[in-house]
Amino acid sequence: MTIWLINHYALTPDQAGGTRHYDIAQELVRRGDDVTIIASGFHYALFREMKQYPPGKDFLVEMIDGVRFVWIKTGPYRGNGIGRVRNMLEFTWKLGHLSESDLLKPDVVVGSSVHLFAVYGAYRLAKHLKVPFVMEVRDIWPQTLIDMGVSKYHPFVLLLGWLEPFLYRRADAIITLLPRAADHIEKFGVSSNKVTWISNGVNIRSFENVVPSQRLNPKKFNVLYTGTMGTANNLEPLMDAAEMLEDTPNIALTLVGSGPLKNDLEQRAKLLSNSTLIPSIPKTEIAGLLKEADVLFVGLKNLPLYRFGMSMNKVFDYMAAAKPIVFATNVPDNPVQIAKAGIIVPPDDARAIAKAVRTLYNDTIESRESMGENGYHYVKAHFSMTVITTKFESVLKKAKNGN
Repeated sequence: MTIWLINHYALTPDQAGGTRHYDIAQELVRRGDDVTIIASGFHYALFREMKQYPPGKDFLVEMIDGVRFVWIKTGPYRGNGIGRVRNMLEFTWKLGHLSESDLLKPDVVVGSSVHLFAVYGAYRLAKHLKVPFVMEVRDIWPQTLIDMGVSKYHPFVLLLGWLEPFLYRRADAIITLLPRAADHIEKFGVSSNKVTWISNGVNIRSFENVVPSQRLNPKKFNVLYTGTMGTANNLEPLMDAAEMLEDTPNIALTLVGSGPLKNDLEQRAKLLSNSTLIPSIPKTEIAGLLKEADVLFVGLKNLPLYRFGMSMNKVFDYMAAAKPIVFATNVPDNPVQIAKAGIIVPPDDARAIAKAVRTLYNDTIESRESMGENGYHYVKAHFSMTVITTKFESVLKKAKNGN
């Protein structure tokens, strides 16, 4: 098959962030498919352009590990204001010009809902090219915004509220990353037969024979967080827990990443003797860093949106690193809980986080290793990129064949 994957924020492993589509595309290429990923060269978290375009051109084509990337030049912005919305709309508008490019005509177009405008652009592109359109639902828009406190009458929410059912009904197939999203989608009159749950996953190969990052102090008991530092990641209780753990000097907390709350967290870390922040690092270096840690932390806000479940790249990376995990969440049936790969504590409960860290610190090495191995074997069996890609390819083949 010839496949176009449209994801405004798709990344490659030399950048910091999730690489779902790169990993799937690389596996598809190994199976003989021709895959093009279409994304913006402007990094959504670092707020800077990552690519250099030919003079006077808004498109750059690169072959990366057998995967064709088409980078679209879009305007800069900072934060989540009007500039970001303008960037979304510009990306969507420029998608329309791809049908006039020298790319091979696809058998199927996939539009990923990092935002619905990109998915709408994918739909228009597929319609123009007269090929099937597959919608990938990563987040439930606009419900996610409403659950985060935005008024349901906000003009932006109303626009997304119109786009959402429009796209569901016109998709030839729908892939959702969230295990319970089908219940929501079916409310719009969409048949459950049209919806397939395909979670995020992990490239297990990237965790084999890794080179240590040497960023953590080997003489300490290292608690590590990697990823975005935003509201949904709920890192304030972790910093509160770090303050409670200062009486155990051998425990050290390291946060790696970037995001809107990084400066606030950095100021707090400076007041603590056991906490350090490190800037974002390329995805290629994450495995070596995770392997150095003793405990890995992930947290989520207690928000209604998680009633649809969760599918965090970070969690699967953590499990692949074979390290025990402290997961501050009330999301039911999460993979860490199912695999017995760590300790689950309530969100927003700093004392419970500190207690979980102390428990693991005082535990035997064999017990911690057992938790880590539980996670590794579970994620390899259920969420490796080989497993994920087989499901993904099956949906695309059915859409192509009109099934």
